[in-house]
Amino acid sequence: MGAVIDLASSTVRELNSELHAPSADAYEVLNPRGAHAVAAGLHHPIAVDVRGHAGYYCAGMNQLAEVTVHGSVGTGVAENMMSGVVRVRGDASQSAGATAHGGLLVIEGSASMRCGISMKGVDLVVGGDIGPMSAFMAQAGRLVVCGDAGESLGDSIYEARIYVRGAVASLGADCVEKPMADEHRAEVAELLAAAGLDHDPASFRRYGSARRLYHFTAGNEY
Repeated sequence: MGAVIDLASSTVRELNSELHAPSADAYEVLNPRGAHAVAAGLHHPIAVDVRGHAGYYCAGMNQLAEVTVHGSVGTGVAENMMSGVVRVRGDASQSAGATAHGGLLVIEGSASMRCGISMKGVDLVVGGDIGPMSAFMAQAGRLVVCGDAGESLGDSIYEARIYVRGAVASLGADCVEKPMADEHRAEVAELLAAAGLDHDPASFRRYGSARRLYHFTAGNEY
């Protein structure tokens, strides 16, 4: 059973209160008009379709829910996401998927700077390009970029895996290109299929940590 909530006549607080204790299995959210924190803090296995553009922290802290935004989103979409699926049909502003621990975040368009910053286990697939300083201090998880990547990709990265199909402007500290083995091509194929994107996994390159920042070096003393 589905329900419709129109933000032209309801508040975001009322919307999120309903979604936190849902009386339906599926929801359509109309007229979001760039509102912030739409569908934030969900923790039930419900489907939410946001019909339009959303503002900051859309679907933040998501658990179990499947949230689809039929438009673009502002800063911090799916920030600190734990599980479930968040899909953005348009573009995303900065810090998409920041600190996210799990689940799948799909951005069908492009994402701005700091995409996947400090990601901690999320799978993040971007259909277009990503901006500078993406995957900064990324600790775990997988980032697949079907377009180009901006400057300082993977700066201070830990054990996250990055796959990029297009050009990389520059790599950040301790981030290096790594060989693509069969297991990595299979991983890319799996993530592309989950995202509904059709690219040849062999056209991607892999990046990750050189592990030079893991250990104290005497020459770095002050």
